[in-house]
Amino acid sequence: MMLLRLAKVSDGKSDHCDSEEMEMGFNVLSGGEVVKSKRFIVRPRIKVWMARAITTVIIWTSVVQLIAIGEFWGPRLLKGVPYCFNHQDESSVVVKASVPAKVALPPKRIYKNNGYLMVSCNGGLNQMRAAICDMVAIARHLNVTLIVPELDKSSFWADPSEFQDIFDIHNFIASLRDEVRILKQLPPRLKRRVELGLSYSMPPISWSDISYYEKQILPLIRKHKVVHLNRTDARLANNGLPLEIQKLRCRVNFNALRFTSQIEQLGKKIVNILRKKGPFLVLHLRYEMDMLAFSGCTHGCDSNEIEELTTMRYAYPWWKEKVINSELKRKDGLCPLTPEETTLILKALDIDHNIQIYIAAGEIFGGERRMASLRATYPNLVRKETLLEPSDLMYFQNHSSQMAALDYLVSLESDIFVPTYDGNMAKVVEGHRRFLGFRRTIQLDRKHLVPLIDLYTNMSLSWDDFSFKVKKSHAKRMGNPKRRVVIPNRPKEEDYFYANPYECLPLQDEPLSSI
Repeated sequence: MMLLRLAKVSDGKSDHCDSEEMEMGFNVLSGGEVVKSKRFIVRPRIKVWMARAITTVIIWTSVVQLIAIGEFWGPRLLKGVPYCFNHQDESSVVVKASVPAKVALPPKRIYKNNGYLMVSCNGGLNQMRAAICDMVAIARHLNVTLIVPELDKSSFWADPSEFQDIFDIHNFIASLRDEVRILKQLPPRLKRRVELGLSYSMPPISWSDISYYEKQILPLIRKHKVVHLNRTDARLANNGLPLEIQKLRCRVNFNALRFTSQIEQLGKKIVNILRKKGPFLVLHLRYEMDMLAFSGCTHGCDSNEIEELTTMRYAYPWWKEKVINSELKRKDGLCPLTPEETTLILKALDIDHNIQIYIAAGEIFGGERRMASLRATYPNLVRKETLLEPSDLMYFQNHSSQMAALDYLVSLESDIFVPTYDGNMAKVVEGHRRFLGFRRTIQLDRKHLVPLIDLYTNMSLSWDDFSFKVKKSHAKRMGNPKRRVVIPNRPKEEDYFYANPYECLPLQDEPLSSI
């Protein structure tokens, strides 16, 4: 009772506080005096702390709700506000990074793994691109795990780029997971075996049917667990393969092998710059020093240039052909057209003189001297180096494959694509443009054009006749739908799969043509 009276003694507090203290007194009585004294002092402090915490939570919840309401109604309410009150300086605006929509990944393919396939590609960008497509198809057919391909770093271009420097490696692995298991590197135990030289390495036979890989390569993989295939260009046949393999080659080429975001964005920037000024033609002018030295084509070169090209050809042991008759090779249509010859052909085809011509090539051999006639006829000649700031290309310098990737993207989007030589880029871009809707690609028939050019330059053929014959011979060489030409037992001479992957294109069901 004495404790009760003490608790009720008036000390200037409200009745509410007195009632709390009194309640505390009763709670403590059973615990003794000492405990009672401590509880009597601490309990109000805890209540205050809890009140503050609850208040803070309520305030923050209100703030969040107000922000959400502001983001929804703010733009509507500000519609009527004068510009001077609504405008923000561009430098002060934080642009929200666009978050790409999540793409549903295909389900993983479940299969018994027969081993691991390592791949080393050789050549330039498009040579390696086609090889990667082939190797994915082979790995899928053999039920083996593919290790992300190694790119060529020892060729003429000496590009140190890794796979992930050029291609979106995540997209490559994830988009194909319903077809083949792809790893960035071997599991540790097998990696150590490879480092100790215990794996099996070999170049596969060119233009092989899939049965070659079933009978020759698969047993090696089962035996050694890891097989390393090197020099993988053109190792799978153009024709006679199961439809699912042909379609997978297309899927890899057109969907899985996406360039990195940096390359894609810069490629789009070049295209946008060109589009603002109107239509444009991409000219793949394959008249660079390495191409001329390799092919032995010296038409239009002076004696010093011929000597320089010959010296270069002998300097590379893997360029096996040394003694070359340039004029004979030119008449057989095996040489790239010169810039002067290209000018004549574009004029004969009535290409608008004011069209923008984007040069998709490296440094032209002979420089401005050899480009003079082309520039005089088509003054709107541009290159990525003239359209972009040096800072844009800073990280791409000395990386020829990455620079070629930019040209590849611009070539795909051009109104007209004209290659002067049917190398790997010309073929792969041609096939990709077919896939995108048979975009206009002028496939120059050099074997037919060279005699016409010589007749015209010797004044044995009038301009009108020359132009008529050029147009007539190329009327059906504009990237139109057609079947590949099949030449049994001569795969190098038949139409290349990646130039015309008809199995993946909307064509009528008709038999393959052959000669």
